[in-house]
Amino acid sequence: MEAKEKRKRSAEYEAVVRAGPNLRRIQQAHAHLVVTGCYRSRALLTKLLTLTCAAGAIAYTRRIFRSVSDPDSFLFNSLIKASSKFGFSLDTVVFYRRMLLSRIAPSTYTFTSVIKACADISDLRLGTLVHSHVFLSGYASDSFVQAALVTLYAKSCAPRVAQKVFDEMPERSIVAWNSMISGYEQNGLASEAVEVFNRMPEFGVEPDSATFVSVLSACSQLGSLDLGCWLHECIVESGITMNVVLATSLVNMFSRCGDVGRARAVFDSINEGNVVSWTAMISGYGMHGYGVEAMEVFRRMKAHGVVPNSVTFVAALSACAHAGLIDEGRLVFASMKKEYGVVPGVEHHVCMVDMFGRGGLLNEAYQFVKGLRSDDLVPALWTAMLGACKMHKNFDLGVEVAENLISAQPENPSHYVLLSNMYALAGRMDRVESVRNVMIQRGLKKQVGYSTIDVDNKSYLFSMGDKSHPETNEIYRYLDELVWRCKDAGYAPMPESAMHELEEEEREYALRYHSEKLAVAFGLMKTGHGVTLRIVKNLRICEDCHSAIKFMSIVMNREIIVRDKLRFHHFREGSCSCLDYW
Repeated sequence: MEAKEKRKRSAEYEAVVRAGPNLRRIQQAHAHLVVTGCYRSRALLTKLLTLTCAAGAIAYTRRIFRSVSDPDSFLFNSLIKASSKFGFSLDTVVFYRRMLLSRIAPSTYTFTSVIKACADISDLRLGTLVHSHVFLSGYASDSFVQAALVTLYAKSCAPRVAQKVFDEMPERSIVAWNSMISGYEQNGLASEAVEVFNRMPEFGVEPDSATFVSVLSACSQLGSLDLGCWLHECIVESGITMNVVLATSLVNMFSRCGDVGRARAVFDSINEGNVVSWTAMISGYGMHGYGVEAMEVFRRMKAHGVVPNSVTFVAALSACAHAGLIDEGRLVFASMKKEYGVVPGVEHHVCMVDMFGRGGLLNEAYQFVKGLRSDDLVPALWTAMLGACKMHKNFDLGVEVAENLISAQPENPSHYVLLSNMYALAGRMDRVESVRNVMIQRGLKKQVGYSTIDVDNKSYLFSMGDKSHPETNEIYRYLDELVWRCKDAGYAPMPESAMHELEEEEREYALRYHSEKLAVAFGLMKTGHGVTLRIVKNLRICEDCHSAIKFMSIVMNREIIVRDKLRFHHFREGSCSCLDYW
């Protein structure tokens, strides 16, 4: 009789397994268990629970779970692991709490799944609490749990804590290394991410595809082409398969490091691209101002049967905006919903306002904004509109737009600076003073601008009036002489680009020692004739620096590439790739 019962349960188990992650079949199998009287079997219920998670039917999972009178350790661990694996992070935490209330001791499998769930929802407070449970349960030295903790702290904006856990690990898996690198990269600490990557050979750890994807993203933040080329060589020499994800990371990296030609070469080598890789190439051309090339890739993408998504349309519209392709942009925007059913969102609206504004169609840009719902009037729209007003010197409209912007984000100091500049350009110095006073009262400070440049595989950072470099005197003398040569060639400083509370002579001094000018001067000092300079700035390049660097490219016969907050500027023979359209 006992053997017969076992055979019956085995047959029922096979029936449940055959249902797979298909909700309808799972429900049929569940009903069959109830009819045959096998619904109390923990093994069968455990399998049902994991399958319902896999099927995405978490509400049905909860219902089955509530029917289990006395769940055991295996059931809890299976349920916690499945719910975490399939993205039901909050439910994972609820099941974990129920496990603790049932006085069932967690295992290494429990902790890795629960910690992953905390990481997925970036709940640092809850994750820290689970970490304390790890200590109390004696799993603090378990390598799998430690790797999960590294991921948790890295994803929860606590990379320094992640590093502490990482450093204490007796054995570090490739997963732990990758979590540490991506954690730094995702928190904007690109240099630290590269530093961790450089430590891997010391410990005999071979990077995998995921490692390179993260470190390439860090390289993109730094804008270091030399580092990017070296990483590309490492990938080739490692023999790692160049899958579409890795290739797309290379396309992004080369684009953001200023070499769109290399980006295109990698893109053309992809055998079967997807929407992400095509979008990366369109975006790469767009940020360099190559709108015609971006649209050519966009058309080829559609011809290859690859359906553009929302991000693709943002990239295409941005490319049109930066290249002045207004008619092309209108067509792209119209095709979004009509041809592909993509509903325009905030990012697409911002691109359209930016495109109209840069093209001098301020009235059309303003009418476009006025035609949007109040929920869609985000600060980025007003920022794009304000930039257009400043570019085309429409100060009355600019003041109105700036006031809307401050109303939307009263704690953002950059908005007050823009409004102050707008008032100053309109000759309203009384209002300039009042805006400055508001900033002082609220303790708001303008964001500090800085520029970086790589020379001989080493990165150097400069801020305005920076005197921290050991060769400061030589750099300043060199820059002074360079500015005089530029003036002889026709350069005229634009003191209105400087802070308006300064006297005119002081303004020119402040302008002369902007971070990007110092970086250019240092680069020219330290590199030979014909070497292209590549500078990365954290803010937008100012109008005066843009003009000055054009003249520097003439008098020094050098190509100078500047990546600012929004795009690339390729200065060559006195002109810029943006055609003064930025």
